[in-house]
Amino acid sequence: MRIFVTGASGWIGSAVIPLLLESGHDVVGLARSDASAEAVARLGATVTRGDLDDVDALRAAAAASEGVVHLGYVHDFSRMEDAARTDLAAIEAFGSALEGTGHPLLIASGTLGLATGRPGTEDDEPGPVHPRVGNALAALALAKRGVRPVVVRFAPTVHGEGDEGFVATLARVAVEKGVSGWVGAGDNRWSAVHRLDAAALVRQMVESGPAEGSVVHAVGEEGIATHDIAVAIGRGVGVPARSIPVEEAAAHFGWIGGFFGMDATASSALTRQRTGWAPTHPGLLADLDAGRYPGLVSHS
Repeated sequence: MRIFVTGASGWIGSAVIPLLLESGHDVVGLARSDASAEAVARLGATVTRGDLDDVDALRAAAAASEGVVHLGYVHDFSRMEDAARTDLAAIEAFGSALEGTGHPLLIASGTLGLATGRPGTEDDEPGPVHPRVGNALAALALAKRGVRPVVVRFAPTVHGEGDEGFVATLARVAVEKGVSGWVGAGDNRWSAVHRLDAAALVRQMVESGPAEGSVVHAVGEEGIATHDIAVAIGRGVGVPARSIPVEEAAAHFGWIGGFFGMDATASSALTRQRTGWAPTHPGLLADLDAGRYPGLVSHS
């Protein structure tokens, strides 16, 4: 298949493209900048220049393809509503281009806010945690228009060598503050998945997701105590680890404090049962102890 990928040079997209090429697909990657274009070309994909605001260009790229993997997003926490509207417009453009073809449209979503007091499942519908999550419903509705929609909900931590996401941010805060903290008791948990396991699930669902649409969870570990994450970070960067009182979390951690204080567990049991997907790469704490984050020392 000829597959159009947004977010092609990003953390997950740059892992997905080699797997799609390995399976014999022809991949076209969207690139906004010269640096992104060079990165996509190095991965072996064809480059098309543009951005998520150009819905006409997105529609044309999708129409010239046999599937879309939509991983791009405007990650600007100061304008979340605007970013969600941009995302929805892109999904609608892809849907109109793929209508009646039966071709896949895979979009990225998240597991935050699916359930309270238990791990979220694939059958849970998300609450209003982030305006982006409602866009998944719009994507799934495209099944009625002859599109094969897939919503991949990623764990909040997609880890691996080179990660510059949440955990890398926590490591930088630990170095800056001289202490690796957890919020309150630290018994709230985060789910996680290795980047390469997540990419493998994306490829699998592009190739074999059901025609009626599907929701799957890219979750390798259901829940890791934030206390344990903070201790591993502290060990890696060589600073002590301790609790940060809830009322001090925003000042200590900055924007990530609110996220790190959340209980963000999610299950992938139904995904594994329904698809046969099985994560094979190291867990988050193993990655931390192996020094696979900037500034962390290997203890493996």
